Amino acid sequence: MRTIKQYIFFILFLTLLNSSFAQKKTYHIGILLDNHTEKLSPLLKQLQNQVSAVVGEDAIVVFPKESILVNQFNLQNAQQNYQKLINNNTDIILAFGVINIKVVASQTQYPKPTILFGTVNQDISAINLEKKTSGVKNFTYLIESESYIDDFKTFKELTNFKNVGIAIEKPIANALPLTSVFNELFKNIDANYTLIPFDAITDITENLNNIDAVYLAGGFFLTEENIQQLAQALIDKKLPSFTALGIEEVQLGLMATQQAEDNLDQFIRRIALTVESYINGTPLAKMPIYIEYSPSLTINYNTAQQIGVPIKYSLIANTNFVGNLKDASAEKTYNLLEVINDVLEQNLSLKSQNKDIDLASQEIKTAKSNYLPNLTVSATGTYIDPDLAEISNGQNPEFSTSGNVTLQQTIFSEAANANITIQKKLQKAQQENYNAQALDAVFDASNAYFNVLILKANVDIQLRNLELTKQNLKIAEQNFKAGEKGKSDMLRFQSQKAQDTQNLVEAINQLEQGFIALNQLLNNPLERQIEIEDTDLSSNIFKNYKYEQLVSLLDNPTTRDVFIEFLTEEAKNNAPELKSLQYNLEAVQRSLKLNSSGRFLPTVALQGQYNRVFNRSGVGSEPGLFFPQLDDNYNVGLNVSIPIFNRNLNNINKQTNIIQQDQLNINKENIELSINANMRASVLNLVNQISNIELSGVSEQAAKESLELTQTAYASGAVTIIQLIDAQNNYLNAQLASTNAGYNFLISGLQLERVLGYYFLINSEDDNTKFTQRFMDFLNSKN
Repeated sequence: MRTIKQYIFFILFLTLLNSSFAQKKTYHIGILLDNHTEKLSPLLKQLQNQVSAVVGEDAIVVFPKESILVNQFNLQNAQQNYQKLINNNTDIILAFGVINIKVVASQTQYPKPTILFGTVNQDISAINLEKKTSGVKNFTYLIESESYIDDFKTFKELTNFKNVGIAIEKPIANALPLTSVFNELFKNIDANYTLIPFDAITDITENLNNIDAVYLAGGFFLTEENIQQLAQALIDKKLPSFTALGIEEVQLGLMATQQAEDNLDQFIRRIALTVESYINGTPLAKMPIYIEYSPSLTINYNTAQQIGVPIKYSLIANTNFVGNLKDASAEKTYNLLEVINDVLEQNLSLKSQNKDIDLASQEIKTAKSNYLPNLTVSATGTYIDPDLAEISNGQNPEFSTSGNVTLQQTIFSEAANANITIQKKLQKAQQENYNAQALDAVFDASNAYFNVLILKANVDIQLRNLELTKQNLKIAEQNFKAGEKGKSDMLRFQSQKAQDTQNLVEAINQLEQGFIALNQLLNNPLERQIEIEDTDLSSNIFKNYKYEQLVSLLDNPTTRDVFIEFLTEEAKNNAPELKSLQYNLEAVQRSLKLNSSGRFLPTVALQGQYNRVFNRSGVGSEPGLFFPQLDDNYNVGLNVSIPIFNRNLNNINKQTNIIQQDQLNINKENIELSINANMRASVLNLVNQISNIELSGVSEQAAKESLELTQTAYASGAVTIIQLIDAQNNYLNAQLASTNAGYNFLISGLQLERVLGYYFLINSEDDNTKFTQRFMDFLNSKN
């Protein structure tokens, strides 16, 4: 009996269910549009899908193609389209667009359920935005309110424009009393405006005379290509732009907007819910009409940079940024090799050091000049006591003039030979000092380059962290309004937002300091705007030099010790510091030789002189008997000298040379020890960075997933604000560590190369191949 009852009940249930399906009503929905473009098609499809999904099983919803009507911004067409839907089988009318809003809102009664939706401006709309419901039978409106005056004030704060061009579709400009509205608004703004009605983008770009900023008040139906074309034209003219459209247009190149990112999705959702509520029996007259408008300033960082609009720190806390941190207005963009090469050519410290080499070369010339002839010419005028002249028999007249030419030539000098050798050694030592400083400059340049990349990454991460804090603040505000959380959470995130804003400001200033340091190394004007290309281990610049091979050698413990031994030997062979010491040591040894056995070698010099008397007069000018006067004479001499006892200076100098020799040997030993220690430390540091790259990536991913879970849990009240902030801070630190890991590895690699005294980046592929071959030969010798 029980089974029969169950069977009867089941049959009855199916009958009722089929009856319910049979009674399901079909609703034909008509849509009124101002225009229909490729841009609108996916939004229209999204609206249709959302309505169908929300209504679900409550009814059958269809959108007949013949009931989707476009007025082409024509007021008369809009009135005809509305009447057409009133007269056909349309059950619900959805009206969108400025022209349709004007037509539908002006109706006194609504024969069919009509939902008016769109964005209206508080400054020009006749719709009462203070009401909570329409109160009109068969009519409601979902209106998102915005304000021209708010946009103008923000735009003015950003750019301080004097004459802004306001671009809006020509049919809309003809249909709305925009001139009177803008005249009234600009009474409170220290600026003028020029209305630019347009049908095409060229109508805007060709009417920008005396305009210093552009406000796009319309343009909803413009294509992406149109927006990009307009944005580029304004960038080329260095004109800042502001749009009443959304973030997508800013991403395409316009400079700024105050539209929130999620406004459109929220809007479509509200339309679908309104349709669903009506189908389920709620009168349109009683439905809420207003969608809260949440202005949020968004700026395209690259557009602002290209135009030259500075980003005010006072706006950062409440501003979202799109684009990347690359400075598109930079005078020059450097890659790593260009930075290195320019530093080697332009750095002032290197230029100064190079002058020391030139000065050392001059010392060599001075030393060699001891073997060049010394030729002197002199003239003498003489007056002698007349009494003495009278008895000189004409040999010493009272007045006389004479001249002579003297030639001196050193033939052999051990001191001169030693000095030439010593100066050559010192010049070579100076060259090695320059090479050492050049190696330091390459590392400093590379370090400054990667430091800028790290600082750029830090700015980007701090910016995203600030955006994350804003999201968490929004969650806290929503929880507070819903009564799920106290006000303290909201205040805590407001405080966190202020701290994160300060961190971002500091990160931006640190990045600026990084560019200043790089400009200084490049000998650029410190204020020059430069940019650098991003690079990492996978970049071609490092692939070409087989850095991955270096990683594999260091990552393998079996080859690491042999590789370190090889690198240490190479470093000692390459080290300019050791070479400089060796040249100084050879110079001291040559001086020691001079002050030892060399001091007994003679100095040989040749001298010749030619003399001539030009004039004799006065007393005693006539020659005496048997005392002829000779006007011309010469002499030649050979001088050989050997110092026997030079105030003991030779012994003192010899002792000094021995002390200098000992000191240089100690310094040489100390540098070799330092190379051993620095090489091992550099290798170990590099191994640490290899490990850090992999582990920091894992840590970042885990921290990101943890934050997402914690954020969801906080929104539902499952975790506390402390847990959410901890998760956010953990993710922040993980991002910094992961981003910096690759750069730190490359810095560590270059630090190892500095110790090695050999940079793979600036040596030829052939030299690098020879380096690899030397290692293979070394490795084979150890087996």
